[in-house]
Amino acid sequence: MKIGFLGTGIMGGPMAGHLLDAGHQVFVDGSHTVPPALKEKGAVLHNSAKEVAEAAEVIILMVPDTPDVEAVLFGENGVADGLSSGKIVVDMSSISPVETKEFAAKINKQGCDYLDAPVSGGQVGAEQATLTIMVGGDQQVFDKVLPLFQLMGKNITLVGDNGAGQTCKVANQIIVALTIEAVGEALLFASKAGADPAKVREALMGGFASSKILEVHGERMIKRTFQPGFRINLHQKDLNLALANARKLQIALPNTATAQELFNAVAAQGDSGLDHSAMVLALEKLAEHKVKE
Repeated sequence: MKIGFLGTGIMGGPMAGHLLDAGHQVFVDGSHTVPPALKEKGAVLHNSAKEVAEAAEVIILMVPDTPDVEAVLFGENGVADGLSSGKIVVDMSSISPVETKEFAAKINKQGCDYLDAPVSGGQVGAEQATLTIMVGGDQQVFDKVLPLFQLMGKNITLVGDNGAGQTCKVANQIIVALTIEAVGEALLFASKAGADPAKVREALMGGFASSKILEVHGERMIKRTFQPGFRINLHQKDLNLALANARKLQIALPNTATAQELFNAVAAQGDSGLDHSAMVLALEKLAEHKVKE
């Protein structure tokens, strides 16, 4: 297939690479930084998102936030300017469910289909093609794009109509944030009590408390390896979506709010670019103790 891929950063670069490895033509916007590996694999550079959309059958977006998606789609020389009837736009960014529905409606008016398909799994999942992909949109469109999703991920679910994929991703980010906080508290408690946090983590990995976050981020907390990964400022954005939509739904998310304040505390120290496992730094500051001295 002819695929446009807009947003070739930490996540998008490896994802686009898998598509190239499978023999698809991939078009990228050369006016932004393109990883050398994609150029070596044969990615075709164009001068704008509009040109990418003109060349491609399926246009995939993987950018940081709602305003970025809007700019790529509807800004000057954006995707919408290069669309023709029958093309498919797939937004794999993590953005507002409400605005996703608005973007989808605009793209539909141009005779094109739209899927929102945010992912979970971080940089490792992108590199290993093991991402979880949560999709909102029409079943027939999903079926057309599924072979591409299968090159980038393993757990792929059509959740519902446009916006449902983004709603699912917000729910995912609530669980991830609260689990990072729980792992941080547990390892901090163990360390302060005099136990070896590495041994505690090893023991817990065999029990009911086991989780991917305990496995991966627990190790990060112990070894102090906080390079992203998935940056705190991106998780703050996702929890902002959760809390803003919770207000509209008139529900309380008290622990989500606490997790956001812990992220805010780390960001206030100038560390918003660290991996989200670095939430533990805020807990350590409150305790005046580090998980691993």
